[in-house]
Amino acid sequence: MTRVLHSAAELLASVGSKLGPTDWLVVEQERINRFADATGDRQWIHVDVERAQQGPFGACIAHGYLTLSLVSSFLPQLIEVRGMTMGVNYGLDRVRFPNVVPAGSRLRATGEVVAAEAVKGGAQITVRVTIEREGEVRPACVADSISRFVFP
Repeated sequence: MTRVLHSAAELLASVGSKLGPTDWLVVEQERINRFADATGDRQWIHVDVERAQQGPFGACIAHGYLTLSLVSSFLPQLIEVRGMTMGVNYGLDRVRFPNVVPAGSRLRATGEVVAAEAVKGGAQITVRVTIEREGEVRPACVADSISRFVFP
């Protein structure tokens, strides 16, 4: 379920809030191939299906950066900020990839607001996004995503 916030004050008061989970998303081989094409990272563990079956993971796996990029699609399912004039991705802090994402895996995310601070015209929050792989205990990715919101 998406958490909806309406003001800088609500953002500042949201520290400790648990968010999600999101809907499941399937990471198909075609998405992995498109990411490889877009980034130039065509390492065999990502794109050579036959060789990857004999490799350490038994299948092609998603790039860590592909998994990280999914934060952009998961965050709006975790938190929605209304009444703002602008929201921007301010960056990332700690990012880890504790588990691989084989092609065909189903992923979803949960979040926790771990920090918030007042900034000129609004507020900045840090959401720790944990991307889980269905059936696995260890997450695929954990990243602290920083967003800044400006209000009228």
